[in-house]
Amino acid sequence: MEFIVNNREPVYLQVVRHFKQQIAKRLLEAGQEIPSRRELAVQFNINPNTVQKAYKEMEEQGLITTERNFPSKITTDINVLNGVRNELIMEAVNEFVDSIKVINVPVEELLTMVKQNYEQKIKEEGKGEA
Repeated sequence: MEFIVNNREPVYLQVVRHFKQQIAKRLLEAGQEIPSRRELAVQFNINPNTVQKAYKEMEEQGLITTERNFPSKITTDINVLNGVRNELIMEAVNEFVDSIKVINVPVEELLTMVKQNYEQKIKEEGKGEA
């Protein structure tokens, strides 16, 4: 797992977002064990207290479960797992809409441009892997 810290939001929230992205991409699956707090701190090169705060946040959001003396695991609650993907999509859409609405582009034109751009990026990624 690659993790790069940015200065725009607290690091513990970046860790939570990282896990959400991994879940949305299905790189982390329901019931899968995740690294211990210490292991993740070393892996991400961040403070263990930051990881502890991120794990606490993920527990509160229902993303992970932790039982005494057992490794933490990704939740098996399908509604939570499906909600993660939808949450990330809506965040991206809201950011996009907020940034583009000042230009006052007709929705149909905008959708056409987004579709073309998205398809082009997918095509380019496919060529890069070959």
